Amino acid sequence: MKLLIIEDEIQLLETVIEYLSVEGYLCESASTFITAEEKIALYDYDLVILDLTLPGGNGLDLLPAIRNKEPVPGVIILTARDSLGDKIRGLDLGADDYLTKPFHLAELNSRVRALFRRNKLEGHNVLVFNDLQLHLDSREVFIGENKILLSRKEFELLLYFITNKNRVLTREAIAEHLWGDSFDQADNFNLVYAHIKNLRKKIAMAGGYDNLETVYGLGYKMKSS
Repeated sequence: MKLLIIEDEIQLLETVIEYLSVEGYLCESASTFITAEEKIALYDYDLVILDLTLPGGNGLDLLPAIRNKEPVPGVIILTARDSLGDKIRGLDLGADDYLTKPFHLAELNSRVRALFRRNKLEGHNVLVFNDLQLHLDSREVFIGENKILLSRKEFELLLYFITNKNRVLTREAIAEHLWGDSFDQADNFNLVYAHIKNLRKKIAMAGGYDNLETVYGLGYKMKSS
């Protein structure tokens, strides 16, 4: 899962990134309103963790741009303001949840996981797609009784395809999702091709059907049977 963490307190930002990275998330960051605005416009995220008080603007003013993204990322507001008015306005503008500072990192992680399950997985921990079963907590994949041994990146790639089923994903979008926003400066996409090839091979070896379609000149699409 790819997160954008928007927070102006650098020490807190680094602490949150360190913790969530260990939990398996790919974390991008912004510490000012303008940087956050640029990243939201340029890149896609599964979820945005949004501080309200930012240099250069109010974090709430970023919510319309976030909600206009396709697919729409989930949003958790982080704020030191324990104000009912701020919370109501944030939820009215499209935020999904809020957390008041100070908070426990374990609680933030729990809310991130819960929001991802609700938005992408219809509230389930096991995602079933055609003949595939993805167990989100254990990060295991099965076809029937056959377990497919995937690397962390291969699992994230498969999850990304399935949660965007029947949608064409460009190689640039795939690379940014797996390796971060800076990958858009790469000269080639050999890593993308290699991971897709390995994923297809492992699914086939386990007796699965290749639902991944190459859309020439555009990218790839995971098809529903």
